[in-house]
Amino acid sequence: MREAFKKLVEHSYFHMIITSIIFLNGVVVVAETYTPGNSWLLVIEKIILVIFVLEIMIKMVGFGFKRFFSNGWNCFDFLIVASSLAFLATPFVSALRLVRVLRLFRMIPAIPSLRKIIDSLLRSLPALTGVLGLTLLIFSIYAIIGTTFFNDVLPYEFFGSFHQSLFTLLQVVTFESWASQVARPVMAELPWSWIYFVSFIIVGALVILNLVVAVILSYLGQEDDTDRDERVDRILQENRELKQDLQEIKQLLLEQKKHSS
Repeated sequence: MREAFKKLVEHSYFHMIITSIIFLNGVVVVAETYTPGNSWLLVIEKIILVIFVLEIMIKMVGFGFKRFFSNGWNCFDFLIVASSLAFLATPFVSALRLVRVLRLFRMIPAIPSLRKIIDSLLRSLPALTGVLGLTLLIFSIYAIIGTTFFNDVLPYEFFGSFHQSLFTLLQVVTFESWASQVARPVMAELPWSWIYFVSFIIVGALVILNLVVAVILSYLGQEDDTDRDERVDRILQENRELKQDLQEIKQLLLEQKKHSS
C-alpha cells in the first residue's frame, strides 16, 4: 500500500489535481467576500478541506512519517490543513476566514517556480541581515540629521522626534508624496536641504534596494549551479557504472573465449 500511495503522490496528474484544488480554494475565498455565508460555497469549502486532509494522509502513508516531516514544505502544508481543521467549528468567524485565506499559501509548494524563489529568499536571510544593519545605520544617521535641522520647519509629525523622522524617511524612500509634503516645504525654508533628500534617495532607495536584489539573485544563481552540479555528478556516476558494466561484460566474453578455445 505504501508503494502504491507513493507512486500516486509522485504522479504528475496527482500534482495537477491538487494544484487545481488550491486554485479552486482561492476562487471560493474570493467569492465568499461577495456573498458571505453562502451555503453552496460553504459546502464546496468543506469538500476542499476533505480533499486536503486526504492528500496529507496519502502523503504520510506513501512517504512515511519520518520522510514526510523531514521536508519543510510538507510540514508547512500539514500546519495549514491542521489549522483549518482546528478552526472548523470555532465561533470566531474572522479566525476561520483567516485560516481559509492562509490555505492559499499552499500554492507556494505546489508551484516549483514559486517554491524555488521562496527557498532562495530563505537561504539569503543571513546575508540580508548585513544589508538590514546597513539600512538601519543609514536611516538612523539621516533621522538624527533631519530631527536636528528640520525640527522647526515642518510640523511635529514629520521631523519632530527621532521615531517621527524615521517614519518620514520611510515615506521618502517609498516615494509616497515625498516631494510635495516633505522635500519642497523644507527646501522653501532651507535651500541647501536638497542635498539631504537627494543623497538619502540615492543611498537609501537605489543602492540598498539594488543590494537586496543582488543578494537574492546570487542565491537564485547558486541554486541553478547546485542543480547543474548535481546533474553532472549523476551523469558521471552513471557513466562510471556503465563503464564498469562494460568491463565486466568484456571480462566474461574473454573468459568464454578462453573456455571455448
